Amino acid sequence: MYGAGKRYGRSGRLAAALGGMLLLAACSAERPDAPDDDPKAKPSASDAKGPAPLTEARLTAAAFAADEKAGSYTTSPYGVGEAPFSDSYTAAPAVCQPLVSLAKGATAHDPVAEVHRDLDRDSELRSVNVTVQLRSYAGKDATAVMAALAKAGTACAAGFTEDRALTQARYLKVEPVKAPAVGDEAKAFRFTIQDVKNKDLRLYEYLTVLRSGSTTLSFRADVLDTKDFGGVPQEVVTAQWEKFRAATGGGA
Repeated sequence: MYGAGKRYGRSGRLAAALGGMLLLAACSAERPDAPDDDPKAKPSASDAKGPAPLTEARLTAAAFAADEKAGSYTTSPYGVGEAPFSDSYTAAPAVCQPLVSLAKGATAHDPVAEVHRDLDRDSELRSVNVTVQLRSYAGKDATAVMAALAKAGTACAAGFTEDRALTQARYLKVEPVKAPAVGDEAKAFRFTIQDVKNKDLRLYEYLTVLRSGSTTLSFRADVLDTKDFGGVPQEVVTAQWEKFRAATGGGA
């Protein structure tokens, strides 16, 4: 019924992969493989300007585990090397890309390591779906990524186009909303999106991104419905932040 509500979460990843296999192949050719998990393998000039980035193993320890509960939500991890299908989406104009995805190439500062989690309520047919992504950066790159996100929020307030596998989605409005008061800084946005099949329908999506030291924690929430569900579930943000802080001291 709705063409822009779900970003291919736990229930839709298989169908999305079948529908967009050719696009994924093209994207894999354009984007470099994930860098070595050891930050010492590829030192950069910015490494001395900030804390060492967390390795994938440390991010994994700080992220939700399979079937872990976050309030009323249940976690489903992506497979090894997998990421949300929507990470291959692109934005026009390009300045809006950080609002679509913070995957490699979204900004001038690529993550050193990243992990992805998907959460929803199994008991609800149209549950709010939350994609949680933890990314670590070299030097001060995480701060620069947050600046790019803030710039996108301002530059793209009147909307932009999201290029998907087989169609395009029109973001009609980008609005800042209250961000949680945790971490070193945080940004949060509400998106109003035109349904790709029925242009008269309006859908809603929310994005919250926190930065703690050289790591970002991203939460993207949507629902397969036209209701405005009010934002990223606080219980998910709180549970993930507390686990991250316990695993890293909250400053990595």
